[in-house]
Parts: sequence; structure tokens; C-alpha cells
Amino acid sequence: MNIAVILAGGIGIRLEKSLPKQFFKVAGKMIIEHAVDAFEKNEFIDETAIVINKHYLFMAEDMIIKNEWKKVKRVLIGGEERYQSSLAAIKSYDEFKDANLIFHDAARPLISQRIINDVVKALSHYKAVDVAINSADTIIEVENDIITAIPERIKMRRGQTPQGFKQEIIAKAYEFALKDENFKATDDCGVVKKYLPQEDIYVVNGEEVNMKLTYPEDTYLLDKLFQLRSVEIQDIKLSKEILSDKVMVVFGGSYGIGKSIVDLAEQNGVKVYSFSRSENNVDVSNIELVKKALEKVFEIEHQIDFVINTAGVLHKEPLETMNYEYILNSINVNYTGMVNVALASLPYLKASKGHILFFTSSSYTRGRAFYSIYSSSKAAAVNFVQAVSQEWETLGIKVNCMNPERTQTPMRIQNFGNEPEDTLLKPETVALRCIQTLLSNNTGQVVDVRL
Repeated sequence: MNIAVILAGGIGIRLEKSLPKQFFKVAGKMIIEHAVDAFEKNEFIDETAIVINKHYLFMAEDMIIKNEWKKVKRVLIGGEERYQSSLAAIKSYDEFKDANLIFHDAARPLISQRIINDVVKALSHYKAVDVAINSADTIIEVENDIITAIPERIKMRRGQTPQGFKQEIIAKAYEFALKDENFKATDDCGVVKKYLPQEDIYVVNGEEVNMKLTYPEDTYLLDKLFQLRSVEIQDIKLSKEILSDKVMVVFGGSYGIGKSIVDLAEQNGVKVYSFSRSENNVDVSNIELVKKALEKVFEIEHQIDFVINTAGVLHKEPLETMNYEYILNSINVNYTGMVNVALASLPYLKASKGHILFFTSSSYTRGRAFYSIYSSSKAAAVNFVQAVSQEWETLGIKVNCMNPERTQTPMRIQNFGNEPEDTLLKPETVALRCIQTLLSNNTGQVVDVRL
């Protein structure tokens, strides 16, 4: 029996947040939810236990209900120290001597299925298993600010979790440890190494992305790592069997990426309705026009499952010389239009528990000359999606943001002229990733689309 133990008893002082770090939200979910999800969907895990601070017990119980986790069988109260949380799980499963207890930090949300699988497999040959990665830096040993030793880097590893043990072994190690008046908690493998030195501890290769949220700056890195992980959507298959009962509304669907989305969706059986200024005089900067467009679709179909807003404008020139009407147009279409589409779509998506997509640009990460209005509006799109995805999570609505690289569209040609085709994304590729995203469970994510 393989039992995952999610250690979430910490109070997260170093992160300087009002809630412990395991409750920080990224990519539409709390850190702990991502961690539990990984074990929930692993084929080798039979049961999961969450060890949590007593003050947040209600949050764990709410998460179990909301996420419909089937494998979470126990929620245990942890102690002030990490080892006390481990002990809570060890004692809770005292009757399962032959079980594998697989301890994982709730603050490591990007644990891969490969690592979990390797730990479980290693436990069929070893009684204790660790996860570690090579150190890219030289490790030095210091005392009183003076180097006392420089171990060979090739022998050094940086430890991660999960760590797996036969219940009987980790229980025995702690039995000895608690009798030691000089016992100082490290991690669970450290306890086995010190008090059961005869036991080999096998090391599974970890991954750099299996990082632990510890400091405030880690939140930015985690956000980017989740963004990079969104490439997993490429494995989602499109089919009429899945999509034929869906209704989609595309704003900005008359050309470019929007038109490619309309075409691909229709090819896969989706009932698609396209609106744009050039096609049927629907300007997203006018919320009344957006509302009427959605009302028209709902009157016909009685449902709206997907809404995509590709409408956008780019005026590439210095702010000083830009026509003020262009400035207002950019803000009204790129930002206000996005807000309008979100507000007008809400009642329909709430009913269908649907999915809405917006678009950003690679320029959102850093504003640059000639893009002041465009880049800032695209940065706003990312913040808007991340915020609204949290607000609408309880409504069952998914909200994501597509971030395509340079794409061969009429808007790009207008601003950049003819460019080598092999340096640009095809709008058909972006359309495919959009529909794959709509079929995913992602929410609050920026989905990169690359050549």
C-alpha cells in the first residue's frame, strides 16, 4: 500500500504572508492543491493523508470537498516542528507496518509524475528513498565565517521531496531519535541515516522545477514555471465526440488568430458564433454591443460554453507622437474591451461552468519603446486573468490567457511588413493551442505558444 503524506503544518514565516505559504495561490489554485492533485492522479498512490496546522483544518476539509479528492482519507493535526508532523502520520498508520509512507512538502507544487513513480518503484527494493538533484554550485563548509572544507561537488546533492519509507523503518528511526536528548530534527531521511545507519537510503533523481516555495521572490519563479508547464496541453486531442455539443463565441473572429479559431472549432463540430467590428459591427469597447451579441447566441442555443476574445489593436509608435485617439482606441479595445467581454459573459459561463480565454503578448513582461500602450495593456490582461480566475473559481469558470509568440497575422504585417515565414507562428497553431486550453483543467494560467 502506497500512502502519500502531504506535510502542510508550517506557518510560513519567511514568505511574509498573512496565510502560510501552502495557501498561496498560483495558476488558479493553492500551492497545497497542486501538490495533492499530483498524488491524487498518480496510478501507484492508494491513499493520501494531509497533515495540517489545527487553525487551518477547515481549509483542508473545504479543499477536499471542492476538488473532489477521492484518495484523501485522513486529515491530521501537525506540530510546531516539521518532524512532529511526520510523527503524526507515522503514528496514524501504525497498524500498516508494510505500507510505504511517501512524505511530500505541500510547498512543492510542481512535483512530477515521473518522480512519484520512481520513488514508489525504488521502495520495492529499498526501505528508505530520497529525492535529490545535482548541485550546480560549489558547496563550502563554513565555521565562524571561515571555510573549513570544500567537499567534491560531484558528490554533493540538493535534497527535495518526496521521501519514501517503509512505515516500520521510519517509525523505528523516530523511536530511537525521541530517546536521544540531543535530537535535532533535519528531514526524515536524516533521521533514518543517523539512527538506522545500517539502512541504505536510495536516491531518486529530482528536478529543478520541483522547487519549494520559501521566500517572496520564489512566487515569481513559480508563476513562470507553471506557465512553462502549460506545454502539457499539447497532448490534448481534439475530436467531434468531445466538442460537438459545445457552443463558442469568438470576439475578433473575422481574421488572423480569431478566424483560425473559428475554422478549427467548426471543423471539430463546435457551434461557433463570430463577432467583430468588420464582420457585424460589434466593437468590444462597447459593452452594450457585446451583451447583445451574447444574448443573440443564447436565444438560439440556450447555452454558451466557451468565450474567446482575440480583439486587439497595435499602434506602434512613440507615445509623444501618437495620436490621442489612437491611445484611447488602444485602451478601449485592449483593456476595456477585455473587461466588457468578461462581465457580459459571466452569467452564461456561470450557468455552463464554462471557459473564457483572453490574449496577451510576449511584450507584457517588459515594456519597450514604441509599445507603451500596447505592452501595458497586455500586462494588464495577465493581471486581470489571474485575479478574475480566483474570483470565479468557486463559480466553476475557468479563465486563461494565451501568450503567442510573433504570429503571422494582418495586424503584424501592418506594423512590421513582410517577415520570413519560418520566423513566425502560424495562426492555425495558436488556434489549436487555444482549443486544447479550453479542454484542459487549467485556470489562471498564461499559456505560452511557441514555434
